[in-house]
Amino acid sequence: MLTTAVLGTGLLGLDLIERIQNSPSFTCGLVVGRTPGSRGLAQAVELGCTTATGGIDALLEAGHFDVVFDATNAFDHPEHAQKLADTGAVLVDLTPTGAGALIVPTVNGHQAAAHQHIGLVSCGGQASIPVLHALAQRYRPSYVEMVATAATASVGRASRLNLDEYVSTTQAAIGQFTGTERAKAILNISAARPAPPFRIAMTLVAADDVEQGPVRTLVEAAETAVRAVIPGYRVTSCTVTETTVRVIVEVAATRSRIPVHAGNLEVISAAAIHAAEQHAAATISGLKELA
Repeated sequence: MLTTAVLGTGLLGLDLIERIQNSPSFTCGLVVGRTPGSRGLAQAVELGCTTATGGIDALLEAGHFDVVFDATNAFDHPEHAQKLADTGAVLVDLTPTGAGALIVPTVNGHQAAAHQHIGLVSCGGQASIPVLHALAQRYRPSYVEMVATAATASVGRASRLNLDEYVSTTQAAIGQFTGTERAKAILNISAARPAPPFRIAMTLVAADDVEQGPVRTLVEAAETAVRAVIPGYRVTSCTVTETTVRVIVEVAATRSRIPVHAGNLEVISAAAIHAAEQHAAATISGLKELA
């Protein structure tokens, strides 16, 4: 089993802890928070975890970890990456810094084991790129747009501070995975009551005409693949008009500690564990070869 550490004690960090504890590949060695006595740290203790405060320095003082999950913020992540670079730990970045090798499980998840520093784009990127990438393999896009809507209760303080990074990283990743030079990402934070589900509206304008049948086949295949990682993921609309494809996706959270409307958290948490499991599988395979 690989020993892991979690930086961050928000809902995202707590869900990571539960996923780690339910995985046969990992053990949770440490959970690091910022504020002593915080609710998140107390809940981590209730889950049976060793905890510490003091950020990345506290983690380094605690010893070696095979995998470190960074669920803090895009401003602090570069320092975390720098200090962990020589430790040999795999760093999985759940913040929208755009640092590291960008991994989307159903698109290039098999590449995760080759990288020590993994980036997960953003929740919007994780929810949209599987569909957009599938479409771009058949239809050359001249423009791609992604509009994410998340409930205000599911967007924490760190995420609000990182809105610029969220947009720029998501746009760059969409361009990278679809091959278009014109990509736009938008994030709406909705205070509606009841809280709306995490929703992604995608628009792809192709260089040539597109066909309804092939588009639906590509979108349904992408949806099926993503649901194997994120059960609450579903396509709610898919329309084609001449050169334009519009797809709407909703993600309902299915985890015990995440409200059903907070699919944005489940998307990124699931991607993080998937990436780490590729490293675990590669490590186990390597040990068997040496035996």
